[in-house]
Amino acid sequence: ALVAHRHNETNLRLVEAAPPGVELEIVPPTGTLGLLRPGDAALARLDVLPSLDGIEPGIWEVGRLEAEGVHVLNRLRTLLATHDKLQTSRILHAASVPHPRSAHMIAPQAISPIEPPVVVKPRFGSWGRDVTLCESRADLMTCLEELSTRSWFRRQGVLVQELIPPLGHDLRLVVAGGQVVGAVRRHAAEGEWRTNVALGAEREATAPPQAAREIAAAAAAAVEGDLVGVDLMPTRHDGWIVIAVSGAVEFTYEYSRGRDVFSAVVDELLATVEGAEESPAAEAALG
Repeated sequence: ALVAHRHNETNLRLVEAAPPGVELEIVPPTGTLGLLRPGDAALARLDVLPSLDGIEPGIWEVGRLEAEGVHVLNRLRTLLATHDKLQTSRILHAASVPHPRSAHMIAPQAISPIEPPVVVKPRFGSWGRDVTLCESRADLMTCLEELSTRSWFRRQGVLVQELIPPLGHDLRLVVAGGQVVGAVRRHAAEGEWRTNVALGAEREATAPPQAAREIAAAAAAAVEGDLVGVDLMPTRHDGWIVIAVSGAVEFTYEYSRGRDVFSAVVDELLATVEGAEESPAAEAALG
């Protein structure tokens, strides 16, 4: 099962890419009750809420599937590690994956330990919503005052990150089963520093450099992600820094690298499941 609430393009194309002999369907979390049994596999594709207050309903069901012996791809801890940007930051830093310095602030009057310019963003964010660039401490104080009226701010505070000077473009890499299987370069819209497609950025097919692929794979491994999107910003010194890791990454055919990206994702995930079934631990559990 592909456990998700949304019948969006990415989820539909993943279902279509299932090879003969593999049944794959989109099922809401509550629909998995009694449907999946030990030995079955489920890909959890829960996203953040449009309100940015947290993750879509269904976390309990994902944890239950794991406890019942279903092979869950993008497990509960992976969803929490990727959707909560504070947790993402802690995990990436612990794994020595390049990532901006970050601070968690819960009060609008608090003093940021990171000197501006900084980027302010919700802990559970997506689509570039409520992401603000603050050039000075005065800008930051004004921003925090404005955001303090948001329900998500009152519930979980805000993340403040050092600014990686934007160059007008970034990379989004799709990592499945530890392999980079898709990539695009995203170009920010005119007059916009953020590279979110929801804000008008344009995608361009690209062959990512080896260094970017290695960092993306390391980020996916750090969050234990079976299918994630890794956003990488270039630095002025030809380096790469991970800006975000998405546990419900959306992608299109433009991401394909020599072969259909959806088929590549499904093949890598099936290989992950088969590899787990053949491992010594799995054999011991079976008998």
